[in-house]
Amino acid sequence: METLQKGLEIEAQRVSSSINAGDWSWAFWPLVPLYPYSKRRTVRTEAIEDTIWTFDQIQGILYTVVPIRMTVVKLSEGGLLVYAPVAPTKECIRLVKELVAIHGDVKYIILPTASGLEHKVFVGPFARHFPSALVFVAPSQWSYPMNLPLSWLGFPRNRTQVLPEDSSLVPFAVDFDYAILNINLGRGSFVEVALFHKKTRTLVLTDTVLTVPEEPPACVQLDPYPLLFHARDSALDVISDNEENRRKGWQRISLFALYFAPIALEAISPKEAFRDAMKAPDRSRKAYFGLYPFRWKDDWKRSFDRLRGGGRPFVAPILQTFILDHAPRKTLDWADKVASWNFQQIIPCHFHSPIQASPHQFRQAFSFLENKPTVGEANSRNQLLPQEDFAFIIELEQKLDKRGITRSPLEKL
Repeated sequence: METLQKGLEIEAQRVSSSINAGDWSWAFWPLVPLYPYSKRRTVRTEAIEDTIWTFDQIQGILYTVVPIRMTVVKLSEGGLLVYAPVAPTKECIRLVKELVAIHGDVKYIILPTASGLEHKVFVGPFARHFPSALVFVAPSQWSYPMNLPLSWLGFPRNRTQVLPEDSSLVPFAVDFDYAILNINLGRGSFVEVALFHKKTRTLVLTDTVLTVPEEPPACVQLDPYPLLFHARDSALDVISDNEENRRKGWQRISLFALYFAPIALEAISPKEAFRDAMKAPDRSRKAYFGLYPFRWKDDWKRSFDRLRGGGRPFVAPILQTFILDHAPRKTLDWADKVASWNFQQIIPCHFHSPIQASPHQFRQAFSFLENKPTVGEANSRNQLLPQEDFAFIIELEQKLDKRGITRSPLEKL
């Protein structure tokens, strides 16, 4: 693990020193206006020697930034498969083409989700850089406010196909197996394609399972300002760059990103927030004019440690509450199928990668569905997340249900 982290840091330093800022430009950022908007830097890492590479960028809201990841796998017949493209900046495409020059062209591009705009928006632009690649998309694609043909959303008309349920029917079946989780949520479907690379015993996922690292990932440290912004205890603190603050900021960002409003966070009154903003040492636009409308409780680190759970895989709280509990039996059947593969590491699209994990550890991440009456209670056997940190998400779900935006789970075990 230390070797991997060191490799990430070396790659980050290489990127920082050798790339023109124009190579980070992403012109279509208004389609999904997430930070860092028009500038997206890319960190490429060799996850499995000479076989699998990850391409990390960052995205977020209000400096709550986390990695978004593309995975590239070398095919046994030559060429490359791309899972979940990221923003195809000049830098990103150059890094991919360096692999193409050695291993052959991109043959297949996979969109492994139906609802994840942060993944879908990149596929069409990415595919245009590799005009011979076939594009395979997860089933039940949808768009809002109206469903549009994929070609209208930028997908190449003559080379885009829907992944069949039977993974033996795709041209890359010799190297991969996959399983599709498809949950109808009413206005659209949540879909996740779990992809298993047989040779390296690697499971590639989108959103369902992740781990949170203790230290901030290398791609997040390329521009540490968001980390330092969230490391402060109040608007009156100076934004100071050091290793401790980067770690502190990352851990708080993780709580924000996964719980939205963890129990360790307290909002302060608008009056107090504006009063502190007027006294803040930095009132620049970059610092949101000094506004910092919350404070962290003294025991906030305990919340992070319980979330991290020693690095064990888990399902993000938003998926536990809004999505997977709508189809627990279907989800568990899918998890059982995925757990039948003999993988030894997992590469998700967010947070840490690769995760050294067994099929049993993967399956345990879904145990909250089998303990629904006590979901969130401290349970060392099932490693459930603490109920008190779910309070905001549960309240939000109830409000959305009342307005008809979402619906309560219909299926129970």
